[in-house]
Amino acid sequence: MKSLFKSFSILACMLAVVLACNKVEVEPIGANDKNNITLEFDNRVGGQKLALGTTTYKNASGEDFTVTSLNYFISNVALKKADGTTVKFPDQYFLIRQADSKTTEQLLKDVPAADYTDITFTIGVDSIKSISPVEQRTGVLDPTSYGDDNMYWAWNSGYIFMKLEGISSAAPKNSAGLNKYQYHVGGFGGRTSATANNLRTVTLSLNGTATVRKSISPTVHLITDVAKIFDGGTPLKIATAAVIMAPAAATPIANNYKNMFVVDHVHND
Repeated sequence: MKSLFKSFSILACMLAVVLACNKVEVEPIGANDKNNITLEFDNRVGGQKLALGTTTYKNASGEDFTVTSLNYFISNVALKKADGTTVKFPDQYFLIRQADSKTTEQLLKDVPAADYTDITFTIGVDSIKSISPVEQRTGVLDPTSYGDDNMYWAWNSGYIFMKLEGISSAAPKNSAGLNKYQYHVGGFGGRTSATANNLRTVTLSLNGTATVRKSISPTVHLITDVAKIFDGGTPLKIATAAVIMAPAAATPIANNYKNMFVVDHVHND
C-alpha cells in the first residue's frame, strides 16, 4: 500500500510539473500600458502573390490583365476588445502602395494594452480630413507628396481612395498605343446631394486575439485580393469600361473592393 501511495505521489508531482511548464503566463496590464500593432497588407490576385507588370492574371470574365499600379488609403482604424468595447484611432492615415514594399507594413501607434478580437477601418480619406486646411494634411495626406504616382485630384479637390492600373488585351488602345485600363476611385460625398460617396468601411474578425501588452506588439496579417475589384459582387469588365475616374461611375468598384480584405492570422510577439 505504501508503495502504491508513493507511486501516486510521484505521478501527482510529475503532473504538477508538466502543467506548470505548459502554463502560458500573460503579462498583467498596467493602467497606462500601450504598444503598437503592425498592420501587414499582403496584396494578391486570387491565390497568387501580386507582382507588378510581370504576371498576367485573369478576371472572372476571362479577361487577361497585368497590374502596373495598386494604391489605396486606409484610415479611421478601430479595434474591438474582448469585453466588447472599442478603441478608435481617428488621426492615423495609411497609404499602401504595391510599388513600395515599406508601405505594406503600417504601424498603428499607441494602442492601449488589451485583448482585441475585431478590426474596423475605412478605405479612403474621410470628408472631414479631405476638406481640412492643407497645412493640416501632412505625411501621406500631403497632396504634393506623391510625385508621378498622384493620389490627389487637383481638378476635383479630393483624394483617390484606390488606384488600379495595368495592361489588358481587352482594353482599347489609348493615344500612346497601349491597351491600358485605369480605375481611380474617389468621392467622399457632402458637397452636394448628388456627390457620390465612395468611402467604404470594413469590419473583420481577427480570427483569434491580438494581445497587446507593454512588451507585446502584435502583427495583424491581412490579405487584399485585387480580384475582388473585378469580381466582388458587380462584375467589372475591362472591355466595357477600361477607364473609370468619375466618382459616380466608380461606385460599383467601391462596393466591390469593400470585400477584398480578410484577416489571415495574428502574430503576438
